[in-house]
Amino acid sequence: MAITGISMFPCFIAACLYRESPMVPVFLLCSLIITLIGTVLIITTKPVSISLRFREGYFVVALGWILVSAIGAIPYLSLVDNNFNDAFFEAVSGFTTTGCTLVSIDLFPKSLMLWKAITHWLGGMGILVFVISILPALGAGAQKIFTAETPGPKLEKVRTKFADSAKTLYIIYFTFTITEFLLLLAGPMNLYDALINTLGCISTGGLFTHSEGFSYYNSFYVEFVISFFTILAAISFTQYDLLIKGKFREFILNRELRAFAGILLVCGLVVSANLFLCDICSSPIQAMRYGFSQVTGFLTTSGYVITNFDNWPSLTKMILFSLMFVGGCAASTCGSVKVIRIMVLFKLISRGIYRRIHPKSVVAVKIGDEPLPAEMVSQITGFLLTYMAIFLAGSCLLSLDNLDLETTMSAVASALSNTGIGFGSLGSSANFHMFSGFARFFLAILMIVGRLELFTVIILFSPAFWSKKQ
Repeated sequence: MAITGISMFPCFIAACLYRESPMVPVFLLCSLIITLIGTVLIITTKPVSISLRFREGYFVVALGWILVSAIGAIPYLSLVDNNFNDAFFEAVSGFTTTGCTLVSIDLFPKSLMLWKAITHWLGGMGILVFVISILPALGAGAQKIFTAETPGPKLEKVRTKFADSAKTLYIIYFTFTITEFLLLLAGPMNLYDALINTLGCISTGGLFTHSEGFSYYNSFYVEFVISFFTILAAISFTQYDLLIKGKFREFILNRELRAFAGILLVCGLVVSANLFLCDICSSPIQAMRYGFSQVTGFLTTSGYVITNFDNWPSLTKMILFSLMFVGGCAASTCGSVKVIRIMVLFKLISRGIYRRIHPKSVVAVKIGDEPLPAEMVSQITGFLLTYMAIFLAGSCLLSLDNLDLETTMSAVASALSNTGIGFGSLGSSANFHMFSGFARFFLAILMIVGRLELFTVIILFSPAFWSKKQ
């Protein structure tokens, strides 16, 4: 609560600078009251040596995300006619870096747009990882929260302590943020636009200050800088620690990184070729510019839009839709399944084919030369099956709104993968206004479930989870 309240204060300053009278008291009161409550709770809580158990760690994460989303929804109330359900949707979209909205971007006050950008930035690495990095008093319990919140099939410490690991990741995060901000400021953007786009980019939230997206600036420089840093944010932040330690060879030879680069390159080339051959683009250069930018937007789950892709060829749209289920690398700011899990999936398929031919063989699932533990392979398999089950069940539930199949399925995939854009009526606008109140709430829950890697939320509904042994 203290961090959320403090984060609202810059929005109060922005409301004053841009003379947005209705938003000035909103952000001032929210910032002061929420910060005060959080600070009082911190001061009055006696410091004790605690060790969070498995159950408590997961419960804190799930409850923490719901709490910050509920608090973060307050400033949106004036934008959505005091409808808390819609305000909650906007807040969840921000903290989960999904980037979708119920209101046209052009109608957002500048101060409220800044708040959405800040929530993107906080949610990019995970607000609870941020808490761990500045509140090491959690001690051993930090590992439970770090494990429950950080995306990826496994947790790798880059330092001896988990709090130190979180700090290292945030130092890298800060460095990328400042560097991109300065580069965008050196281009055609003003200070406000550069700040908003930086916070939305480095978190892979895909927030843009104008509804036209990339095309508003018509600048290859802007497209390149944003795409470049989006790709950097989609790479595992634990890998950057290798660069800090001078282990360049290990960084380059990382299997997941190479697979991610391969997917980006191949899909970018296929989409570009398809756009050019179908006369969507007038030249190969334009086709590659559109193709790679849009592939990057879907693969990194940032949801950036360079142009209206709803009229693109079916092959291109199918590739883009499939990329929503891939995402970036583990321990990145991206959502969705993650490349490492996709790699394991194909390794399992390959092993299944081999064992059909050689029934008595014993073949381990390997990433490079390293065999993966059977428990990890089982966990990844369970995650993939659960992900598809939630996607299909969610699509059936959302179909009660009686929208077309393309809109319904892409909306569920968009929310679950935290991409924020889709196809059909949803299109490239990232505007979910066509859905009913229940559907909006359900999509908000899907965003949280997808951001917290499914089981952190689902496990709360298991009776075994509430056993005293946990």
